Amino acid sequence: MELDYQAIGVRIRRLRKERGLTQQTLAEMSGQEPSNISHIERGATKLSLPTLVSVANALDVTVDQILCDSLTASKTVFETEAAHILSDCSHMELKIITETIRTLKENLRRLRPGG
Repeated sequence: MELDYQAIGVRIRRLRKERGLTQQTLAEMSGQEPSNISHIERGATKLSLPTLVSVANALDVTVDQILCDSLTASKTVFETEAAHILSDCSHMELKIITETIRTLKENLRRLRPGG
């Protein structure tokens, strides 16, 4: 399986912004050059393992949270992410989102071969 560097970059950018960090600050915290953080977030460069670990540590996340789009055993990461997204929803928002998820799941399973 090929690593999805675009997805890795999107996740790093989202995590950085959620923490209110600039690319400059993340670069300083992870021992990287700001231009390297920019390249990583755009998926324009391949990360080395030491760079990945330093960025994950700077963002205070696990490596699997960054790589989950390229991992087949990442169900827990997505479940945790979904719970975090839903944590501040109102009753009505949760109701609508739950119905949307239910319908989406039914349609996905209908489209799946053998489903």
